[in-house]
Amino acid sequence: MTLKDLAARLDCPYEGAGGTEISGVASPETASPGDIIFITSGQYLRHLETTRASAVILAPGIDHSRLPVLRSPHPQKTFVRAIDILVPPAPPFPGIHPMAVIDPSARIGVGASIGPLCAIGANAVIGDAAVLHPNVTVYPDVVIGPGCVLHSGVHLRQGVRLGARVILHNGVVVGADGFAYLKDEDGTQVKIPQLGTVIIEDDVEVGANSTIDRAALGATIVRKGAKIDNLVMVAHNVEIGENAILVAQAGVAGSAKVGRGAILSGQVGVPDHVTIGDGAIVAAKSGVSSNVPAGAIVSGSPHLDIMVWRKFWAAAPRLYELLKEFKRLQARVETLEKK
Repeated sequence: MTLKDLAARLDCPYEGAGGTEISGVASPETASPGDIIFITSGQYLRHLETTRASAVILAPGIDHSRLPVLRSPHPQKTFVRAIDILVPPAPPFPGIHPMAVIDPSARIGVGASIGPLCAIGANAVIGDAAVLHPNVTVYPDVVIGPGCVLHSGVHLRQGVRLGARVILHNGVVVGADGFAYLKDEDGTQVKIPQLGTVIIEDDVEVGANSTIDRAALGATIVRKGAKIDNLVMVAHNVEIGENAILVAQAGVAGSAKVGRGAILSGQVGVPDHVTIGDGAIVAAKSGVSSNVPAGAIVSGSPHLDIMVWRKFWAAAPRLYELLKEFKRLQARVETLEKK
């Protein structure tokens, strides 16, 4: 594809040789002839003089003449769109593979792709153009919306509902029983039946080996546009708000709520029945101990306002010396009082 053609597809103006052939994408450091790159900040401008790329996406106002340029107010977003054009994903298996096992009562949408060793239970619904890669397990009464992509090893338990364009990566388990027990008089743990379901709304993406448990009653809900990283645990009756982000190894305990646009950084722990407000940010490795207000930024375990936490840890290395000084002054005061 020529740079001129790519510019037309991306609706961006170009400068320089419009006939330059563009066949791939790369970073400035690893690019080869035929690749297009993007650069957004001053610290990377030095790469423009050494990169082997054939073209670059730059914001307006950055002067450059060595390489042909695509101009965009958002170079990274334009680069992502260029990836979709230049490096499209491999097409899935067309239709239904003969080694898939599908209950006769299941309904398969138009253009759906179902790979080998998939198992689809009774009364399941697979939406139009949905893609099930090999070895996906769909229990009875599951509903999978149009355009969903389920990678190999995904397991959807009974009654789970996925909206449109949901992406579940390898090893995701949706709808396993929530962790709920009562201790009997003799000390044994009695399982509380988990009778609810999981509802995942449109445009949600869930990373590899993450788990979302079914509700005890009602539904565990992941709202539209939420993004969940690898190895995240979402417990029963949790609600994840629209466009929230949960980063790797975060864990959210039962009946907690994560607000719209909130961010839980890596290894954050949220206890049961706690609410994380809209737009709040919880820093990595934090242990939330109570409700977090909307828009707050917190860190630590138990969590503190981020500014308080920073002051605390700025002072922490001096605590031992301060303690010694306190003891010295205490001894001096005691000596003076005796006199």
